[in-house]
Amino acid sequence: MNQIITFGEVLMRISPLGNKKFIQSNAAEFYFGGTELNVGISLANFGGKVKHISSISDDFIGDTAFSYLNKFDLDTSSIIRSSRPLGVYFLEVGAVMRPSSISYNRSHSSFSEITPSKVDWEKALEDGKWFHWTGITPALNKGSQETLLEGLKLARNKGMTVSADPTYRSGLWKYGEDAKEVLSELINYSTIFIGGINEMNELLGTDYSYSNEDFMEASKELMLKFPSIEKVFDKIRTSINSSWHKIKARMWNGKEFKETSELDITHIVDRIGTGDAFAAGIIHGLLNFDDYKAMEFGNAACAIKHTYSGDVNYANEKDVIAILGGNTTGRFNR
Repeated sequence: MNQIITFGEVLMRISPLGNKKFIQSNAAEFYFGGTELNVGISLANFGGKVKHISSISDDFIGDTAFSYLNKFDLDTSSIIRSSRPLGVYFLEVGAVMRPSSISYNRSHSSFSEITPSKVDWEKALEDGKWFHWTGITPALNKGSQETLLEGLKLARNKGMTVSADPTYRSGLWKYGEDAKEVLSELINYSTIFIGGINEMNELLGTDYSYSNEDFMEASKELMLKFPSIEKVFDKIRTSINSSWHKIKARMWNGKEFKETSELDITHIVDRIGTGDAFAAGIIHGLLNFDDYKAMEFGNAACAIKHTYSGDVNYANEKDVIAILGGNTTGRFNR
């Protein structure tokens, strides 16, 4: 069966219970996640066959991470083991007007030592149909950037669809490379762009606004600069406060602009991983539906992720389709 390939770091998240700060608490809970892994697990929950490629610590924490991935029936055959520890991040979950705060401990993690020579891309992509990457991985270090580039070149050579979520975070690019140059090279091997005005402005060196008109113009310019890009999908978030957001999606597929209706999320359980849920919804949608329904599916997948604790969207296809059908009341299923 054709596989969806994701490549990126597996992280452990540690948080105080509830909405507490670390100074308030002596108890914490942990979850496993990571941007690309979140996408992969979500796609597996939608019924996809997914392979995740990474480097995980060769200790009991790494063993636990493997058990977590295996629970979702992910193909882990291309994951390597490392003597370095698994990357960790610490999260204090905000509420109402208090924002959440994150601190990363990943500079010397097991994934930080990955290099092209450690991944057999020919074997890893053997049954691949779709490759998904994000801007987090090439921002971490030179090794992960070069490894990703090698995988993307082979994926396109094999005729695979490649989705890009460039996710530009300036605080991550600390190893001397120019983010715009690196991301531009990677985008040249991509066909689906999942990102908004900020990412397009960064890549194009432009100053487009958030209006629909500017989104269309930015998408057109993006496609001119990167001819391999066929479709652009964007998620728009309106924050009332830390606990109440509204989201909708829009797209430009080279022929027409469309947008979804807005979904109101009045009580956020967990915001982490919601963008990944959106990307997974778009990918699943494009593999199974037309462009507009794919966008609707992505928006609904993003919305329901806000109701799950942890980094991963546990919703299945039926759960998301129910939201598309207007079932947003949260009434009991009997």
